[in-house]
Order: sequence, then C-alpha cells, then structure tokens
Amino acid sequence: MRSGTGIGTVRRRLHHSDVGGIRNENYDTSGLDGLDEPLLGKRDYDDKHSEGKVMEEIWDDERKKEQLHWTLLFSNLIAQWAQWIANLVFGSGSFIVRHLPLLSNTKNRSNPKLIVPTLSPLQEERLRNLQQRLGVPFDGSRVDHQDALKLLWRLAYPNRELPPLKSELWKDMGWQGPDPSTDFRGGGFISLENLIFFAKKYPESFQRLLHKQDGNRADWEYPFAVAGINISFMLTQMLDLQSGKPSSLAGIRFLKLLGEDEMAFDDLYCVAFQMMDAQWLVKRASYMEFNDVLKSTRTQLERELSLEDVSSVKDLPAYNLLRR
Repeated sequence: MRSGTGIGTVRRRLHHSDVGGIRNENYDTSGLDGLDEPLLGKRDYDDKHSEGKVMEEIWDDERKKEQLHWTLLFSNLIAQWAQWIANLVFGSGSFIVRHLPLLSNTKNRSNPKLIVPTLSPLQEERLRNLQQRLGVPFDGSRVDHQDALKLLWRLAYPNRELPPLKSELWKDMGWQGPDPSTDFRGGGFISLENLIFFAKKYPESFQRLLHKQDGNRADWEYPFAVAGINISFMLTQMLDLQSGKPSSLAGIRFLKLLGEDEMAFDDLYCVAFQMMDAQWLVKRASYMEFNDVLKSTRTQLERELSLEDVSSVKDLPAYNLLRR
C-alpha cells in the first residue's frame, strides 16, 4: 500500500493480513467522525487540475446550479422538519413503547435503544448476498475484474479508444495514477460495480458528474473515480453492513429498502454521489475539503433515511437530483 497518497485515510482504516491487499481484508467499522485528514489525501492527481481552469459562465450553468442548490436546501428542510417532529414525539417514553417498534425504553426511559427487527427470508437472502459482494476485493489479475474495469471505461467514454490497463489516460477518469487497480483496496470490487451501475442506470447524471458540468467548479476538483470508492466505503460504514445484522438506525431503515429492491445499495450509492456533488457546489468546496463534504453527505443521508414515509430509495428527497 502506498503511503501519503490518494484515499490514504480510507486505506488506513482497513487492516490487511495480506501485504498485497488482495485477500483477507477486514474493515474498520468506526464512524467517519474520527477522520481528521481529507479522504483523498494531499496528492496532485493531475497537473491540469492543480493549475486550475477558467470555466465559461453562461446562464444555463447558473440555472442548473440554482436548481441543485434549492433542491438540496428543500431536502434539508424536510429532514429537519421530520427531526423536529421526532424530537417532540420522543419526549414521551410511553408513546415510544406503544407506537415505535424500533425503540424500547431503558429502565429510566431516558436512553431508548434500537431493536433490530426480525428479517423476512427475502431480506435475509438479499443482505447475505450484499455482504458477500462487500467481501470481494478487487483483484487485478482476474479476467472478470479486468473486463469490468474496461466496461467502465467504455461507459464513461463511448467515443474514445480503450487504453491499456496501465495507462496515464486512466487519470482522466479520476484515478490516482496509471494503474486503477491500486485504488480499489479501500472499497473492494463492489465500488467498481457501483460505478458501472451508476453509468448504466443514470447515464446523464453519471456523465455530468464525471465531466463536472454542473455549477461553478473549483480550480482543484475531487477526482471522480476515487471519490466513488470513498462513497462506497462511507455507505458500508453508515449502514453497518460489516456486522452480521445492521443495528444502526440507518442500517435498520436500509433493511426495509433492501426488502423492496435487491439493488437498493447500488441505487443509494447513486443518490449519495449526486448528493455529495450538490453539497460540494453549495459549500463551494475544493479538493482538500472533500472529507468535510463527505461527512455532511453522510449526515444528510442519515436524516433522509429516518423519514417515516421512506419505503424505497426513490422516496428519498435527494433522489430527485438524479437524471437518467
């Protein structure tokens, strides 16, 4: 593992019993609050990004930026309103016991604990399948993993020639160096699957994020592909998917979504990526602030998942940011 580069913080949060980082990887399930360094590190991933660029300001860009800004603010207001109502309700311990099956009172009724609901056979099967996906590291020697990486390139750049698996051209997509396989240790093979799913299901949003087409961008932007790996890892932590059965509030609510849609994790990934970029624009963030933006994205996702009327990923307010 290289030190001091790229998604260094994410990598340092995994413990590799194999120094090659290919087998026996175990995630650290501690939260993002303990992260003190930017997840993307302090490395210049492309000279052209450090030199900055001057973007043309046209009315269409301003309109799209404003739409993203107000959509994000609106989803924030919905989540905060729901939290305010919840705070009023949580003031009565007896009401919680009678009406909220996810919560039970402690002896003094001041510290409610979450109760993991009994899963249906379908939920158990889908959770097991998802956890198996999470356990697969990216292996650059596997032909199917190489083919998946090639597929991502074709989806991202349909009019460009496919480069060798080691080429400086991969930096155009936001990989740290000429060999993308070195960037997957933090997120595993599922992070590549997430990117491919995003490109296939929401191609317009994928392309706009890849090419940084929305709003006024920073001179030093986040690298697209490496940011995607960080988002996969963040979701895995937030949903408590390393444990046998998620016990966090976000994880419990996610199990409900998983019962409705086998690909709920991948859809939630797309929402998270689009939300992260919207937060990036609203905060007028730059490269070294990516860690803070990712934290605020996690907080916003947790709020939206806590809304009572959310039964699928499409019910999340931020889902409206996605475009096919």
